[in-house]
Amino acid sequence: MKKEIIIHSAINEVRVAITEDGDLAEYFIELPNKERYIGSIYYGRVNKILPGINAAFIDIGMSQDAFLHFSDVDDNLDNNVITEEDDDESLDVELENSESITIDEPEIITENEEEIQENDKAIPTKQKNDFKKKKNPKFTKRKTGDISKNLKEGQWILVQIVREAYANKGVKVTSKIAIPGRYVVFLPKDELIGVSRKIASYQERKRLRSLTRKFLPKGAGCIIRTASRGKNEEELKKDWQELLEIWNEIETKIKSSSRPGNVYMDMQLANSIVRDLFTPNVERVILDSKKLYKELNNYIKRVSPHLENRVELYSDKEPIFEAFGVDKELSKTYKRRVNLHNGGDIMIEHTEAMTVIDVNSGKSTEKDQERNAFRTNMEAMREAAKQIRLRDLGGMIIIDFIDMNDEGNRKKLFLEMKKELSRDRAKTVIYPLSQLGLMQITRQRINQNIVEKLTESCPTCKGSGRITSKTVLINEIDRWLKNFRRSSSEFRLILNVHPSIANFITEGTISVISKLMIKYFARIKVQQSDSVGIDQFRFYSVRQQKDITTEYTA
Repeated sequence: MKKEIIIHSAINEVRVAITEDGDLAEYFIELPNKERYIGSIYYGRVNKILPGINAAFIDIGMSQDAFLHFSDVDDNLDNNVITEEDDDESLDVELENSESITIDEPEIITENEEEIQENDKAIPTKQKNDFKKKKNPKFTKRKTGDISKNLKEGQWILVQIVREAYANKGVKVTSKIAIPGRYVVFLPKDELIGVSRKIASYQERKRLRSLTRKFLPKGAGCIIRTASRGKNEEELKKDWQELLEIWNEIETKIKSSSRPGNVYMDMQLANSIVRDLFTPNVERVILDSKKLYKELNNYIKRVSPHLENRVELYSDKEPIFEAFGVDKELSKTYKRRVNLHNGGDIMIEHTEAMTVIDVNSGKSTEKDQERNAFRTNMEAMREAAKQIRLRDLGGMIIIDFIDMNDEGNRKKLFLEMKKELSRDRAKTVIYPLSQLGLMQITRQRINQNIVEKLTESCPTCKGSGRITSKTVLINEIDRWLKNFRRSSSEFRLILNVHPSIANFITEGTISVISKLMIKYFARIKVQQSDSVGIDQFRFYSVRQQKDITTEYTA
C-alpha cells in the first residue's frame, strides 16, 4: 500500500492528510483557537471523588475539571503489549491464530491508557498479583467496596491528557504518565518493560529489552515501539537522552509549582504526526512550509537519518491540497449527506451520545431487491468506514443499512466492515447486524471530531444549526487571495464581510487582515455588511468597480 503524509501550513492553521494508494484516509487539523492538549502533562489537585461513577475530578488549571476514571489509576494490561512474564516462543503462534473483532490501538501516546500495567507501591503484593491475573478489571458500585483507590480530596497528582474535551465534557486524564519518543515510550513511574506486539520476533524483543535496560533509570519502565525494530544501541540512546531530559524538566517544574497547571506540552501536530506515523512504510512526507520543512528535516536527521530523503518541500504554485486532490475529498466531511456512485447516499447525524448513519438507496434497474440492497449496502459500508476515520467519529456509531433477508449477505457485510476498519488506528469494536438491519460500532474517542473542530454554535439559531467557523472562513479568504495574486496585477481590493467577521480580522496589534496584506502585497479595505452571511465574503476590485469574488474562487 502506497502511503503518504501531506502537510499544509497556513497563517491560521496546520492541516495534515494521510493518503493510502492516493485516497484520503486520515485528516488532522490544528487551529489557534482550539489548542491541542493530547499528551500534555499537568500537575493537579483532586477536587472531587465520586465512587458512584468510579471516577475523580482533577483541577488542572483549566476552566473545567479533568475526568480521571478509576481504571486509569489501577493496574491495567492490554494485549497489545507483551511483558516479560508473557514473553515466550508460544506467543508467536498465538498471534498468528488469534482473531478478534477488536482492532489494535495505534502506537501513540493515548494507547498507553490501555497498554500500561502500573505498579502502585501502596497496594499489597498479594493484591498486585490478583490484578495481574485479571486482564480487564471491572469496577463495581460503591456499596460492594471491592476495589479501593489511593485518592483523597485535596491530594496533588500528576496526570496526562488522553482525550480532548467535547460537547460539555472536560478532558479525560490518566495518572499513568507516558512520554513518547521515536522508538520508546518512557514510563517514569512504572517498572514495566513492554514491547509492541507488532514486533513478532522473540529474539528481537529480547534484544531490545536488553538494550533498553542500559538506559532505563531505576524504578522506571518503558514501552518499546514498533519503530525500534532493527535499531542499534546508538539510535536508541539518542531517543532515551531526549526523554530523560524532558522528564528532568517536568520534575523541576513540579517542585516549583504552587498551583495546578501545565508542566509539559507535547509536540505540535505536524511534528507529533511525523514522530508517531512516519515509518519506513510511508513513501514520503511532503509539505509546503519552508520553516516546518526545516524543523522536520532536522528532527528526522537526528532520529531517523535513513528516512531523510523521503521528506520533500512542495514549491508548485497550485495549493498542495488541491494538487493532491485532498480538498475535493475533504468537502465531503463537512456535509450531512454523502452521495454514492450508484445514486444512493448516506446521511450522517451527530448527537452528544452517538452518531447515526442512515443508508438510502438510489434509483436502480435491478429487479432483484435483495441483490440491489446488498450492492447499495456494500458501497455505503465502504463510504461509512471512510467517513468514520476521516471525521474521527468517536463513541457509539449506529449504521442503519437497507434491510436484507439473506443471512449470507448480512455476514459478508459485517466481515467487510471489519476489514475496512482494520486499518483504523483507533480502537474499534464492531457488532454483527441486528434483526433490524442496524450495525453497532464503538470507536475510541480521543480528539474532537471534524464537525466539532471546524464549526461553532450559530449566534442566530443558538446552536440548533452549524456554520463554518471564523478560522475556516479566514483560510478560504487566504486561498482566494492566493488564486487572485497568481493571475492578477491589481493590488487594491475591498472586502465585504459580516460585522462579527470584520471585528475578528481587524482586531489586535498585527491583525489577521494585516498579515494577509503583507503576505499577498495587496491593500485591502474591510467593510462591514449585514447583508453578507456570517460564513461568506465578497471581494470588490477598486480599479474595475465590480464584484470579482467568483472569478478567483477555487
